[in-house]
Amino acid sequence: MAKELQYRRLVLLALLLGVAFAGLGYRLVDLQVLRFEELSAKARRNTRREFLLEPRRGDILDAKNNLLATSIFVKTVCADPALVGNHQAEVARAVAPLLQMSEGELTQRLAPRLIRNAQGGFTTNHYVVLKRKVQFETWQKVQAAMAHLSFGLDEKKLPRAEQASLRDLRRAAVFVEKLDDQLRVYPNQSLAAHVLGYVGMDEHEVNGSRLLETSGKEGIERNFNSKLAGVRGWRVTETDRPGRELVPWREQDVEPRDGLNVVLTIDSVVQHIVESALAEGMEKHSPVSISGMVVRPRTGEILAMATLPSFDPNNPGAAQPEARRNRVVTDVAEPGSTFKIVVVSAALDDGVVRLSDTFDCEHGHFHFAGRMLHDHESYGTLSVENIITKSSNIGAAKIGIKLGERRLYDHILGYGFGSQTGLPLPGEVAGIVRPLKQWSRVSIAQIPMGQGIAVTGMQMMMAMCAIANKGMLMQPMLADRLEDADHTVVTRYYPQRVRRVISEQTAAQMVAALKTVVSPEGTASKAALDHYTVAGKTGTAQKSGGPAGYLPGKYFASFIGFFPADNPEVCISVMMDEPKQGYYGGQIAAPVFKQIAERVADYLNIRPEDSKAPSLPGDITAPLDDRPLTTASARSQ
Repeated sequence: MAKELQYRRLVLLALLLGVAFAGLGYRLVDLQVLRFEELSAKARRNTRREFLLEPRRGDILDAKNNLLATSIFVKTVCADPALVGNHQAEVARAVAPLLQMSEGELTQRLAPRLIRNAQGGFTTNHYVVLKRKVQFETWQKVQAAMAHLSFGLDEKKLPRAEQASLRDLRRAAVFVEKLDDQLRVYPNQSLAAHVLGYVGMDEHEVNGSRLLETSGKEGIERNFNSKLAGVRGWRVTETDRPGRELVPWREQDVEPRDGLNVVLTIDSVVQHIVESALAEGMEKHSPVSISGMVVRPRTGEILAMATLPSFDPNNPGAAQPEARRNRVVTDVAEPGSTFKIVVVSAALDDGVVRLSDTFDCEHGHFHFAGRMLHDHESYGTLSVENIITKSSNIGAAKIGIKLGERRLYDHILGYGFGSQTGLPLPGEVAGIVRPLKQWSRVSIAQIPMGQGIAVTGMQMMMAMCAIANKGMLMQPMLADRLEDADHTVVTRYYPQRVRRVISEQTAAQMVAALKTVVSPEGTASKAALDHYTVAGKTGTAQKSGGPAGYLPGKYFASFIGFFPADNPEVCISVMMDEPKQGYYGGQIAAPVFKQIAERVADYLNIRPEDSKAPSLPGDITAPLDDRPLTTASARSQ
């Protein structure tokens, strides 16, 4: 009987063990076979992490390798509201001044909130972003501030558990994300702001995750964004429960490729000279805006380009939209008398007139096609050269009439008006050149005076540079080369010829005529330099608009000139929109030109024409002659 009972117990135990092992086997099959894919994916989601590694954005440098824009790695400061608990006011009081935020805003962000979890229940949120783009030095100050918080408690008198909680609060309540972010910095504040532009943040979705990316919004930052941005890397790795990486289990680790550096033709010293002179002109004449450029005529290299009012690209949102606009390429205006260089050079090049030919300027009043044309002075008979010297509207109109519509129109297009110059900056407009079929009867007389046509400051500058460059129109050049982080040249840009607009002989005649503009008899005697011969042209254009076609008392004044006249090194333009206390280009723009020219000549060691001394080591003539030239594709007209 006892043995039978023992056998029964053994059988029952065996059955129980068999059932247990069967259940365990089924569970193992279920986990390892039937639900393998599901559970593997869940495990990967819990421990496998994928990180996008952002490349460092390339720098922007001037022609002398001075830093104009750079990127520094910064932190994204976050907090754990669940850990902060009811201490958000104390944390905000300590951290807000360092993050330059208001205590009220920070207190609201630190307040714990209930969020729905994956299981459908609710839990306290453990993550909130306090501020992005925080420099490392600031983050260290935040850490120090948190370490000294006592929350009104005496840590020595607290139980061990509460001491540990307090330490966790100090150490982990405010933290930074593992991957660094980048902050774009412009160390010279507003210097060359319209050339450099600025950056902003774009939001993208990658693999279901929200990704913020730095991208250029204006200027070189935008035009060369793909070169500056670089290429992202990525990392696929395993982490433990606290989120620490298990380096031996790292599956993929592709380093990002940093962006390239863009080296400009801009010289920061020349840029500063121009901006300082423009600021004085702005203060003296209170125009709506004032712009200036310095260009090397033989290559088209832009040494300086500035517009006031300006802005600080470190904080572009603080400026008005008008201040962020690069008016040199985005704004158009009737050029006024500076446009006379086009009609006179066209007539000389086509053999229609000679410099010595004379025209009756009608003593300041000329009736043509039902319109009365005026001069600013009562001139009688003037030679073609004197028409340039005195800037006679009637003389230019008569030259245009003799040249004819078709030839004038062809030369206007040949100089590049009506099309973009190819400057590597966004927002450039083509200006307004109406086709011949839209010309009125008076257009052939008005356009030679600089009316009935609208141009950009960039177009007018390059047209003058073409005359200074023996009749060869160059494409404006702003980027010299692209370099990697080791300053190895990846891409080099060369000066590009666009087309010949007039012959060398015609260009020489125009230079001779333009020299007289800066003589005591000309309209720009205030632009004359002591040691250099200047060739240039003034412009005074009444602004178009209003019922009568033009706005009374509102003018656009300008002067564009180059020196040394017979062997030009630089061409300088100064343009003022609606100046006060005078409006003639020769009276208000020419003195600003002179101020820029004197300082630029000294800085660039341009040899004085009245000196027989050899060129100084820094003379800019040496590299210009050695630089190869390429021909740009002809633009359709």
